[in-house]
Amino acid sequence: MKKIKQLLLLQILVLSFNYSFPQTNGIYNIKDFGAVGDGTTLDSKAINTAIDEAAANGGGDVVFPAGNYLSGVIHLKNNIHLILQQGCVLIATDENPEQNYDSAEKSINTIYQDYGHSHFHDAFIWGDNLHDISITGQGMIWGKGLIKDWIKNDRHANKAICLYRCRNVIIRDVSILHGGWFAILATGVDNLTIDNLKIDTDRDGMDIDCCKGVRVINCFVNSPFDDGICLKSTFALGYFRPTENVTITNCQVSGYDEGSLLDGTFKRTGNADDKPTGRIKFGTESNGGFKNITISNCVFDYCRGLALETVDGGLLEDVTINNITMRDILNDPIFLRLGARMRAPQGTAVGKLHRVIISNVIVYNADSNYACTISGVPGNNIEDVLLNNISIYYKGGVTSFKNDSMPEKANAYPEPGMFGAATSSGFFIRHVNGLKLNNITIKHLAADKRPAFILNDASNISMDKIFIDTESKQPWAVLKNVKAFHISESDKIKNATIDDAISQFLYK
Repeated sequence: MKKIKQLLLLQILVLSFNYSFPQTNGIYNIKDFGAVGDGTTLDSKAINTAIDEAAANGGGDVVFPAGNYLSGVIHLKNNIHLILQQGCVLIATDENPEQNYDSAEKSINTIYQDYGHSHFHDAFIWGDNLHDISITGQGMIWGKGLIKDWIKNDRHANKAICLYRCRNVIIRDVSILHGGWFAILATGVDNLTIDNLKIDTDRDGMDIDCCKGVRVINCFVNSPFDDGICLKSTFALGYFRPTENVTITNCQVSGYDEGSLLDGTFKRTGNADDKPTGRIKFGTESNGGFKNITISNCVFDYCRGLALETVDGGLLEDVTINNITMRDILNDPIFLRLGARMRAPQGTAVGKLHRVIISNVIVYNADSNYACTISGVPGNNIEDVLLNNISIYYKGGVTSFKNDSMPEKANAYPEPGMFGAATSSGFFIRHVNGLKLNNITIKHLAADKRPAFILNDASNISMDKIFIDTESKQPWAVLKNVKAFHISESDKIKNATIDDAISQFLYK
């Protein structure tokens, strides 16, 4: 009898265990762990319990069925796959942040990068030093309770997804609405795939920082108030590490009103003086530099242009950009900046920006307060750049030309427009050695009296097949301290080779 009682007790314990922890076969439905999904009940505990149980069993699929899941912080673990099914909305709570989110952890340093790039645990969904994780599905992450900056000594999450020192990561198919300071921040992440995302957010769409082996494909990022797809290389790991081996292809970036990408209205009713951002950019955080990067088949609409910047000692090198179309661009369509801000450890040398090819670009309705800018700093030239098969249609309409010197601002924050109103109607080129421009067309939707090109402290400049709609009585180029300049096969412009031009105006 005693033995029978022991067996019955053992059966009861087994049944109790099976009831508390559902049999999953590697699939962990958060509703089986107590999630309600009504949009008002806080489901954080159920979600994290499901993740913990999956991780304890070696990993698995943590499934979010259709429903509205209000949650605080979600902790990722190794070998975890979050699946947000169609109809699922994962909502970051805006109540009791001090109870529902983790505080910002102690940082390696806070000197050489912004606060947001110095802390990684103050996020809605985060993982630190993990491997083999993924977030996929047709559902949505809504950062309702996320802030777009930071509040000192308070526990407010400011990132939708944050990954630090991870590897083998996939984020695919999900939508992100109102993602806070960063909808996605990946720092020190290797083998990262971001595929088919729709991000409609109040600050940066995705920041890829100190990462290696990255594929960003088929994404649409709408970010009116900050950058869309942004490569960075901070000192957040405590050492110099470049962002390298990156492909960005088949993507679109824009600056429509927040929310109007996902609802399909594509509104442009924002304040005209607050020009939307929404671009693809390298920098401004640039300690480690950028290497071996290709961007192709991308569309820019109602946003800023392409920006490649290194100002903190990093090398920006071996970059190809191909097949880009832009419309309604609100600053420089192309901005290349080598600067000397030097927010870096003492003794760091000024970096380099070289070996860049940009080809097959068409830009329509670009703001004429700006021009394409390629500018280094005195003693540190941008080198070996090829611009090929590029057509730019500026708004034009500027009725006077001021041959003013532009300020250097060598140690300033890099941003198109940093030198003031454009004195050229096409390109401003300064502190450059080894620039080839081939098959370049510049047109103006209204007549413009400025020269199309201004070159200052430039050498080894080759211009072939240049087509400009400037009038014959106005200069099409101004050369100041330019050496080894060559132009050929250009519309109504004589072939010329100029060895040394201290100050020279060129006309059709």
